[in-house]
Amino acid sequence: MNRRAVWIVGVCLTLVLGVPLLYPGDDAPAVHADLQLVVISPHNEQIRYEFARAFAVWHEAQFGEAAQIAWSVPGGTSEIRRMLQSQYAYALEQGKSLGGAADLVFGGGSYEHSVLKQGVTAIVDGEQLHASISMSGGLQAGELDAIYGRSMIADTPLYDAQGYWYGTALSGFGVVWNNEVLADLGIGTPGGWEALADPRLRGRVALVNPAQSGSITTAFEAMLENLGWERGWQVLRRAAGNARYFSASSLKPPADVSQGDAAMGVCIDFYGRYQAQALRAGGGGDRVGYLDPPGATMIDPDPISMLRGAPSPELARRFIRFCLSDEGQALWQFAIDDEHEDGLGPRKFELRRLPVRASMYARHLDRMIDRVNPFDTARVPPFADAAMRSYIAPLFSAMAMDHHEELVRAWEAILTHPAYPDTDAIVTAADVEDGDLSAMLAAFDAMPMISEPGGSLRGLATREDRAIIKRGWLREGWEDQGLWPREDRGGPSLRRQSAAFFRGQYANVVGDRQ
Repeated sequence: MNRRAVWIVGVCLTLVLGVPLLYPGDDAPAVHADLQLVVISPHNEQIRYEFARAFAVWHEAQFGEAAQIAWSVPGGTSEIRRMLQSQYAYALEQGKSLGGAADLVFGGGSYEHSVLKQGVTAIVDGEQLHASISMSGGLQAGELDAIYGRSMIADTPLYDAQGYWYGTALSGFGVVWNNEVLADLGIGTPGGWEALADPRLRGRVALVNPAQSGSITTAFEAMLENLGWERGWQVLRRAAGNARYFSASSLKPPADVSQGDAAMGVCIDFYGRYQAQALRAGGGGDRVGYLDPPGATMIDPDPISMLRGAPSPELARRFIRFCLSDEGQALWQFAIDDEHEDGLGPRKFELRRLPVRASMYARHLDRMIDRVNPFDTARVPPFADAAMRSYIAPLFSAMAMDHHEELVRAWEAILTHPAYPDTDAIVTAADVEDGDLSAMLAAFDAMPMISEPGGSLRGLATREDRAIIKRGWLREGWEDQGLWPREDRGGPSLRRQSAAFFRGQYANVVGDRQ
């Protein structure tokens, strides 16, 4: 990004992030306080309400003075991260103080918060400058041991070892569906990710653009790491062939599924559970269901990070400790009509999220709505590979979004082929004897080969190959090798080249069959 572009983005970010900071929230409780904490968050109104209310009560009890939260809600976690990167890069390049507009980022996945820790780089007068966006929240090792009791869940850290982020809740990822719509289509209750590929769901699957949603990126990552690279992309491609849209918001699929505008979708666990609960409470019965695919989901902490240049660092540290206290953790899973005298739990909204503290399950599992202990069920995925995540946004965009009409036509041509078997299971080239259909399926499922220096090509099927291409293209280690135009970037160029490949494959599938 050139300097003028960075300047323009920086000015726009000041406006985008600054305006929401003037307001305490859509439905925030009235708190008259001299102390104000500014929190950027992708969390929904229900979470914001309960945490603002409970923090005000806790803070006054602990410190004898009221404190309120002013929320900034500019978008999903990926959008928040990109905006902060632009804002901090602009300040770094202009020689201005970093941050100062907000105290914390509350919510999102561990990946996005790890990127905030990595920070931004700018070239000023020929000198490379670097600064992290977040900073340590200051919790000490003994305090962390007392809070968490452990440092990992399966192969995932619960908090950053240097204190740049702390998990406050645990998230699973899965499938949400409408029982009435599925019954009309003759489809049974989903049992896993593969249900999204059912041919009868054409035009009825609700998906989200992973480039705009960290939670959906993690859901897709769960597919790839649990099903394997090849099988995972087969599911994703067929689900995309069934998709009615690719939303910019991860809130849209569960809402549309509940209304019957979509039959099935992918979402983070508490969106699905909350939507099912809200319908049930409103007299809608069990119309909506949600499933964490057994043995094939991913458990990821939902963190909080203190921003560099936080205007109220001490108040920010207090909010972090509140989120990890019994008072904060109980908000995630206790019922609003909890009858215990300790006063723990939400007052207006049941949030249906999983606490991050293992001790909460040992002491309070009987008070939880879902009564699921993720520490008992989490496992290391069989195809774990940290590099997979980097490919999801560029490859899914190239495969499914850039030429969606062509993808849908190719999927339709396959499903209407006379030799296609009468099954709701995933069918690949190896599963059919008809030569024409086998060739169509092979072309449909093909993945691109990626150019390397020297003119050779490399696939993405193995962990080693993915690591090499990631370093060369996505991390731009081959920036000077002439593999993409000098004015371009490695990631966007890889997406465009891959999109051209996929479009050609879909054309081969359709051929003269239309």
